[in-house]
Amino acid sequence: MPRIAVVFLAFLFTQIHSPTAFAANLIANVSLSSQTMTVSQNGIVRHRWKVSTARKGYVTPKGSWSAKWLSKNHRSRKYDDAPMPYAVFFNGGYAVHATYDLKRLGRPASHGCIRLHPENAAEFFSLASQNGLSNTRIIVTR
Repeated sequence: MPRIAVVFLAFLFTQIHSPTAFAANLIANVSLSSQTMTVSQNGIVRHRWKVSTARKGYVTPKGSWSAKWLSKNHRSRKYDDAPMPYAVFFNGGYAVHATYDLKRLGRPASHGCIRLHPENAAEFFSLASQNGLSNTRIIVTR
């Protein structure tokens, strides 16, 4: 076999078996304790934004999920048709989405979703759309 073919096959093998080969390239790390979301793309921190997560009596689930679906002008069927613009759904009805209740950003205020400033939500929505849902990961930690 020619040397170039051997090198190419070795490269393919390392890419297929590399732990990062199938890793998400867009990661949103949400900290419940600091009420922030840090967005990294290809391992480089691109944004750090204030969020609002679940207020008392509600829960924002902790864990790690790939993004499941997008809805640019979503409205909640569960909470009186409440607007959820630029929604990136990650776990059932839980999403990262815009809020117009800007004064509460940085502290718990939601029914469980992760709320962002509308400009930031639009940016995250765009990044998730460009990178692909399977390449977008939302990680929620204490």
